[in-house]
Amino acid sequence: MENRLAHIDVKSLQQSLARHLGLYRSKAPYYQATMLNSLLDLWRGPHRRLLDVGGGTGVIAQAMSEFLPVEDVEAVDLVDRFCSTLSIKTANYDGHVLPFADKAFDAATLNNVLHHVPVEARADLLREIRRVARGPLYIKDHERRGPIDGVRLTLLDFIGNVPFGGMLWARYLSRREWEETAALAGYRIAARTSARYRSGVYALVFPSRLEITMRLEPLDD
Repeated sequence: MENRLAHIDVKSLQQSLARHLGLYRSKAPYYQATMLNSLLDLWRGPHRRLLDVGGGTGVIAQAMSEFLPVEDVEAVDLVDRFCSTLSIKTANYDGHVLPFADKAFDAATLNNVLHHVPVEARADLLREIRRVARGPLYIKDHERRGPIDGVRLTLLDFIGNVPFGGMLWARYLSRREWEETAALAGYRIAARTSARYRSGVYALVFPSRLEITMRLEPLDD
């Protein structure tokens, strides 16, 4: 299995997403393509089984199963909002214990999820992911540098989540908080990358530096 695939193009991803969500028949998924390509930039396989935590509708986990170098993807979330057309496995959990055996997966992902988790529960969630995933945890999320970034990100979340019935409450982490949270859960941030998510005036209001992708590796590896 290859550790890295070629660039994921927007048109191919749109065709995949549109099979499950009608919104993407007319909306090109530039943001989602950039996100998946950022994951590929940091990918260190081989990973046979991948768990996507906080999968929402499940369409990103479905796309990861089709475009990332992994054999099997499963998505889990607190609420069952999964599209009925998915071919991947899905599951719900109670917010505390993931319904999987120790080391059941080779790696895991959290895509724009952790900022919606209560602050006091974040390290516990990462520890639980570390229990069920033997390898790296790939995180796509946001990073704030000050109060204005918090306002920007709150508006971005509102725009991005309302169409899908996603969670709106959020509290965003700084770089130092990311490092501290990872360490508390027994991870180290082994790599980070950013990408160009927006252009023009939109990029001035919501600079791409707000978006961050990281690969966390267990400290005992």
